[in-house]
Amino acid sequence: MSEKLNINQWAEEDRPREKLERLGAEALSNAELLAILVGSGSPHETAVDLMKRIMNDCNNNLNTLGKKTIADLCQYNGVGPAKAITILAACELGKRRQREKAEERRRMNTAPDIYDYMHTRMQDLDVEEAWVLLMNQNFRLIKTVRISHGGITETAVDIRIIMKEALLSNATVVALCHNHPSNNISPSKEDDRLTERVKKACDIMRLHLLDHIIVTDGAYYSYHEQGRL
Repeated sequence: MSEKLNINQWAEEDRPREKLERLGAEALSNAELLAILVGSGSPHETAVDLMKRIMNDCNNNLNTLGKKTIADLCQYNGVGPAKAITILAACELGKRRQREKAEERRRMNTAPDIYDYMHTRMQDLDVEEAWVLLMNQNFRLIKTVRISHGGITETAVDIRIIMKEALLSNATVVALCHNHPSNNISPSKEDDRLTERVKKACDIMRLHLLDHIIVTDGAYYSYHEQGRL
């Protein structure tokens, strides 16, 4: 009797993990997604074939699969309690996701919005950090990324990283933010040069630089509010 093959031993074109990485989760069948979770089949069939067989018995309906018990699933050769529990846990997560309302992204279209959001992250820092806030065209926050720690100059901040993160996130609006541990909100000449360089890069990449905020504990400086952007 031959040993059962784990997914990483399959031919590359048959590996659902690699297929998901290449093409995205939406490109995989239900059986392939479930096979990623269970990891292996039996000596006689792959995890995908096993899950195809189970799904076929469920009329290819995930709701029907979710109604199975651990004992029901353990009737299949290649499925033990651990795999059965994994399958049912995945079905339960799917149900819970369907019930929950999509989380609304925070709107960050003003300097006070940005300051209020970043102040708690930066108020107690004893070194300078620079962060970039990436937003969609409606100024809804997609993600924040720390791009510098321990110094904020035009050379310490790699503007290529800002552009890369913005493009990978499909952002159209960018805001730069850094702190002054000294609590002096006045921008330095290095702050001015950095702002100019980021603005030029955003213009080239057709991104909108909304603002550059300097954060202190209790106050902020906004290049946009000061008419400098």
